[in-house]
Amino acid sequence: MKIKQMKPWMIKLMPNVLGITLCPFGIYLKRPPKKVSKATISHEEIHWHQQIEMLVIPFYMWYCVEYLIKLLKYKGAAYYNISFEREAYTNETSFKYVENRELYSWFKYL
Repeated sequence: MKIKQMKPWMIKLMPNVLGITLCPFGIYLKRPPKKVSKATISHEEIHWHQQIEMLVIPFYMWYCVEYLIKLLKYKGAAYYNISFEREAYTNETSFKYVENRELYSWFKYL
């Protein structure tokens, strides 16, 4: 997993995003890694593991479907209620979490 800085076109496309994980290409951060919080990097590392365990394409498919379902129930808070995001936000400050994380841990957050 490589941590890279976002390209200018990525920042324009997603101005409010601090980081995004695009497996297998790497984790892209809005600022250089030294200027990003450990929690943000940890959050994106959790997404990296989620994407690997789901073989990437199924991850994105599940993410989109779950987002649409949560949109009906939670409206503007749909993003924060996606199981992948709930796992990442809940554990982003537990910096050893990815080392001890069980496979498919995001299932607990459905």
